[in-house]
Amino acid sequence: MKTSLRIFAAALLLVACGSSNNSTTAKTAPKPPADPTVYGNTITAEELKEHLYIYASDDFEGRDTGSAGQKKASNYLKEQYMTLGIPSPLSGEDYFQEVPLERQKAPTVTMAVNGTSFNNYDDFLVLGSADSQELNINEVVFAGYGIDAENYSDYKDLDVKGKIVLVKAGEPKDANGNYVTSGTAENTKWSYGRQSLSSKRDAARDNGAKALLFMNQDMIGQYGAYYRQMAESGRAGRISLKSNEPSMMFVMVGENFASAIHPDINSSNEAKMVSTKITGTISSQAEKVDSENVVAFIRGSEKPDEILVISAHLDHVGVNDGEIYNGADDDGSGTVAVVEIAEAFKEAVNDGYTPKRSILFLHVTGEEKGLLGSRHYTDNDPIFPLENTVANLNIDMIGRIDPKRTGDRNYVYLIGSDKLSTELHNLSEEVNNKYMNIEFDYTYNDENDPNRFYYRSDHYNFAKNNIPIIFYFNGTHDDYHQPGDTPDKIEYDLLENRTRLVFYTAWEVANRDTRVVVDKAEESQP
Repeated sequence: MKTSLRIFAAALLLVACGSSNNSTTAKTAPKPPADPTVYGNTITAEELKEHLYIYASDDFEGRDTGSAGQKKASNYLKEQYMTLGIPSPLSGEDYFQEVPLERQKAPTVTMAVNGTSFNNYDDFLVLGSADSQELNINEVVFAGYGIDAENYSDYKDLDVKGKIVLVKAGEPKDANGNYVTSGTAENTKWSYGRQSLSSKRDAARDNGAKALLFMNQDMIGQYGAYYRQMAESGRAGRISLKSNEPSMMFVMVGENFASAIHPDINSSNEAKMVSTKITGTISSQAEKVDSENVVAFIRGSEKPDEILVISAHLDHVGVNDGEIYNGADDDGSGTVAVVEIAEAFKEAVNDGYTPKRSILFLHVTGEEKGLLGSRHYTDNDPIFPLENTVANLNIDMIGRIDPKRTGDRNYVYLIGSDKLSTELHNLSEEVNNKYMNIEFDYTYNDENDPNRFYYRSDHYNFAKNNIPIIFYFNGTHDDYHQPGDTPDKIEYDLLENRTRLVFYTAWEVANRDTRVVVDKAEESQP
């Protein structure tokens, strides 16, 4: 079908030029400007469906990170790019960027505070740094809520470098009952569930702490039994990105444990050094997990050192209790969209319309385990310098309809387009108005959105490095992270439209005279 389009165009050109053999008058007509719709129209519901019924089939076993099914998924993507003639940015037929992961087995831990023993899973959970070690701690720095924000910081004038830090859950409120960091009553990343874990961990680490004790009684109750069950069943533990840097020990502790260290922890927010005695042992093992990002590359014609990254995550959650979680929407839809976008650009290249800037098609692993593949790319091993990366267009779930949008289906949620670059946001709007007229719903772009989607997909690892991003998303549904996320439930006409939208946006970013300007970098930081 796509080859016939080129033949038809060539025939029209021959008719228009005539068949004169007069060498003195015949001239080579200038090449007309490219019409991106010729290539956008090659992205079809039929081809997306054909890819997705394979990619989200039972044969791929839910594509759990490091599993045989995930390896099948990576090889499938490699085969598509090789068939299309789109090369790897690495070498030869090597389309895989190895991502060093390890599976943390549940550690055996004993811990006592001032001679009183506490129980693993009931009173504490070791969440980070499974390095085997003897504990002999004599002092702890209490840092209140452990918040380090622009307008409020528990770490101000507090030296925690190389020390053990104790913080508590939650966030203080002002006289009007609003959270101090946001000025609203909506949950923030410092007070919202699992997001607060990573936010307070990162704040302690960024301030140089060597260990964090995080008092959160509710989460101990919520996760303790689950972690115990995992350990007793012998099931594999948490997968993490291996680092050559020393890791920070991260322990969630209950109220009794924390009060044994600092009896006034619930009533006091004042930072202070606390003399205490924490003893015990951590005995653990970790095993290597083989996984990889899949990468393909079209080199730019005029600005080859400027890189546009188009990304989606290739993994899903695998098999649970014998049921396969196919992940057709999450993120099979984004994965096949990237392949079709790459094919559309390759069609343009074949017709002599190579994009001005280079394009990296990046399929990342380990998103479901904590954005691991994209973090490896940005933090450890960027194939191209981050300072040369002009933007990231990230696609994560664009094949379904949010139940809240039933009856009003021609939409897509856009997140992050205005966080770093006003220009990228305006470009995105203009492209949509020109080509697609999809309703842009910015509901989840709100900085105070309690779902915190801006921080929950792979674009964030680019955004935290001040690279402008757009995150395309259809919202969650009843089959999110369930066995029912199957390819028969995908709305293929919507998947086609949304994929074309990303293609046209990428076309404009890749071909404009100047790279998009970052004008809001400081405002974008969490």
